[in-house]
Amino acid sequence: MKQELPTPRIDVKAFAQAASSLSGADSLSKYERLMEEVKGLGSDRTLTWHAQGEFRTDELGADQVWLHLTAEVSLPLTCQRCLGPVDIAVSVNRSFRFVGSEEAAEAQDEDAEEDVLALSPDFNLSELIEDEVLMDEAMRLGLLEG
Repeated sequence: MKQELPTPRIDVKAFAQAASSLSGADSLSKYERLMEEVKGLGSDRTLTWHAQGEFRTDELGADQVWLHLTAEVSLPLTCQRCLGPVDIAVSVNRSFRFVGSEEAAEAQDEDAEEDVLALSPDFNLSELIEDEVLMDEAMRLGLLEG
């Protein structure tokens, strides 16, 4: 039996400075909110993901911490028209810039093209993956505007 390792928590700044990358292939059952969304179906499906850290210097010479995330999964949902099963392919490709605090992230996120998040030495990568898959699924179903 294959043992599934947990998605690691990362120190985002150190991860970016080292230009580190991580990849995984997790059982959908690992993601509680996704399992609620699919009403318990497809727990054996695989969600694949890749995270890449990047450290940049902006035009003013300030250091910037970035995380690039890709994720893919096929979610088993119920068609709202015929009430039959339908597979929805979800594919995430997002970049995040990290800043020093929640307040700074909130202030900058509104005007930035990229998503802005607060730096954390114990960042929950699994929660970010799940959030992004849920948002992509909602956009594909027309529940959110892009």
